[in-house]
Amino acid sequence: MVVPVRVAVIGSGPAGLYTAEALIKQAAGGVRVDVFDRLPTPYGLVRYGVAPDHTSIKSIARYLQRVLESPGVRFFGCVELGRDLTRDELLTCYDAVVYATGAMVDRRLRVPGEDLPGSVAATDFVNWYCGHPDAAGHAFDLSAEDVAVIGVGNVAVDVVRILAKTPDELRSTDIPEHVLDALTASRVRRVHLIGRRGPAQAKFTTKEARELGQLPSAEIHVRPEDMEQDVTADDAAAERDRLVRGNLKVLRGWTGAPTGDRPRRIDVRFWRAPVELLGTGRVEAVRLERTRPDGAGRVVGTGEYETLPAGLVLRSVGYQSVALEGVPFDEDAFVVPNDGGRIVAADGTRQPGEYVAGWIKRGPTGVVGTNKSDAAETVAHLLADLAATPYRAAASVEELLAARGLTPVSYTDWLNLDAAEVALGASLSRGERVKLAHWDAMRDACRRTE
Repeated sequence: MVVPVRVAVIGSGPAGLYTAEALIKQAAGGVRVDVFDRLPTPYGLVRYGVAPDHTSIKSIARYLQRVLESPGVRFFGCVELGRDLTRDELLTCYDAVVYATGAMVDRRLRVPGEDLPGSVAATDFVNWYCGHPDAAGHAFDLSAEDVAVIGVGNVAVDVVRILAKTPDELRSTDIPEHVLDALTASRVRRVHLIGRRGPAQAKFTTKEARELGQLPSAEIHVRPEDMEQDVTADDAAAERDRLVRGNLKVLRGWTGAPTGDRPRRIDVRFWRAPVELLGTGRVEAVRLERTRPDGAGRVVGTGEYETLPAGLVLRSVGYQSVALEGVPFDEDAFVVPNDGGRIVAADGTRQPGEYVAGWIKRGPTGVVGTNKSDAAETVAHLLADLAATPYRAAASVEELLAARGLTPVSYTDWLNLDAAEVALGASLSRGERVKLAHWDAMRDACRRTE
């Protein structure tokens, strides 16, 4: 009898679950996959990174659910690498380990005043409105009329949209009750979306831009001079790139004087770099320097400055991964060094039995579906390595966890939590579900037996 290969996948977001799916398919039943997550909930970025009002994207969870329900796949929630299990212990329990922990923190602006209260990483704000339990106790001061969002990617646009929508527009989403209450009390009336480069270099998708422009409660404005600067470069980029062409068309439709007949306003500011956050005790304003292209693909400051009032500054200039204890890490690129998913040590040798997938492998690039081909590459190499040099796991992860008094959240437990959220949504007449966001409430729902 052939003993199935045992593989641990660390992280239950799209990268981790596409890895589990690829293992099941490529190994044709000859593998057992245990998916670990420090949270009691699977789906990672799909659950905690996709905005509440993007229901079509969130439906990817239904596909990932089928992976978790595949024979040979198990879910171990509330088990954290480095706290509950060490890397060395995993390697004694499994034939191979795949790290798919994503990119969990924001890059910093590296400007004076960045650490003032009121200067917030966009991931913290996204985690809060998406119901991440680590952010359930966070409080964001929404009492000021002006908010600045630094960055022009999809996450920045999501943040602007959530701030600009009315509570009624969000009521039918899964946004947690305490978040909806806070947004209901919000006094924010102007949101400034700020990019240090020009319109042709904006990283948001045309679909995201159109959604922003269709908000019934907010008018949107782009200054004509921001669109006119470096027109030649914009036009050249548009000719090469369908995305840029679509974005420029939308942005040009926003230029000109706003009507002023809607309760909220979105100002999109290009060619501005934040150089300092100002305030006494907390953020009160952001100082911007006008920029221009240098002809070599970069931008430089012009020496022209302006100051925008802002009671809250949300930094959204990119994600980065964090190092895992005992696993090689490139501190410059913020990824685990690898060759097609095979982890490579500092001396250039491969780390036997250790692999990566997703953003911690390649950086925060692509869309959710990009993780599928990325995972398939890693798994092909993993299975080829095991076929050439078989390794038999010597320990049992179940026994190890039990000896420590740890009871992981199972997939069945997660379904209890899922059902509790659906029931809460029905009881509040708020749509398909309302998320539970506090650790205690989530744990209680997982253990519910009735």
